[in-house]
Amino acid sequence: MMTFKQLEALYWIGQLGGFAQAARKLHTSQSAVSKRVHELEQLFDTPLFDRTQRTARLTEKGEEMFMLARKLLRERDAAVEQFGKPEVIERRLRIGVTELTAMTWLPRLVALVREHYPKVTLEPDVDGSLPLRDKLLADGLDLIIVPDAFADTRLPATVVGQVDSAWMCRPGTLPAGSVRLHELAGQRLLVQGNASGTGRLYDAWLRERGVEPADSLVVSNLVALIGLTISGLGVSYLPRQCLAPLVATGQLAEIDVQPPLPPVPYVAMVQGSHRSALVASVIMLAQSCCDFKRAFQAVQAAPQPPVGL
Repeated sequence: MMTFKQLEALYWIGQLGGFAQAARKLHTSQSAVSKRVHELEQLFDTPLFDRTQRTARLTEKGEEMFMLARKLLRERDAAVEQFGKPEVIERRLRIGVTELTAMTWLPRLVALVREHYPKVTLEPDVDGSLPLRDKLLADGLDLIIVPDAFADTRLPATVVGQVDSAWMCRPGTLPAGSVRLHELAGQRLLVQGNASGTGRLYDAWLRERGVEPADSLVVSNLVALIGLTISGLGVSYLPRQCLAPLVATGQLAEIDVQPPLPPVPYVAMVQGSHRSALVASVIMLAQSCCDFKRAFQAVQAAPQPPVGL
């Protein structure tokens, strides 16, 4: 009879690319992993791996079994989530976030997940919105939290929060006073580009208003974008409240531009075919702690019991 242990062995060999890697993932020996695969091959009387290759390459039937294993293991995990207690759910959760989330409230989300699901291993992936979406579609991630820049029926979205942005520059770059958006376009604009959800939303917003920057520079890394703006290389749209301390210390200046930038909604996205009670719960936790107002938010330590005399 086929067992979940055998399916796990085959799945993780295919997913990680080798027997040794699968053994480490499953906290067992390489010989135990090999034995489970051999049992599967005997059960179906067909080779699942091409042993003429140096790497663990699946045969055609092995590929079919890999897809079946992934489906059955996912259904098993869903059943455990639905009927088990939160403290006994044991699985990994791959979550993709953008830089801004990582540098603000991600630590609080990680702490909440650990508090509610102590046996769940959270694996954050920090990247641009477009690469994160592609990883989600390729089943490389279970959940992503990104700007609401993708209308895709395959990926149901739930709003978790929003970011208020402002045009910023190095102090003294522009004269004091209000600036019209078309006038600002005469400056060098530092933009986030197509891989960024915020970049996509604001590029579309500028086009809708007939604004075409005369000079623009795409900077996909948010930290680099902030640094280049501070250096005086150009003008950029940046998260207002998160960077308020840099404005207060005179490293950045907020520009009064009319019309102002619209807020950027952030959403949690999953694959519509992958229903999961755990993921739904983590999205609710994200909604409860989503806060883009402060950078590098500390996690509150759990209260310690009083020391006896």
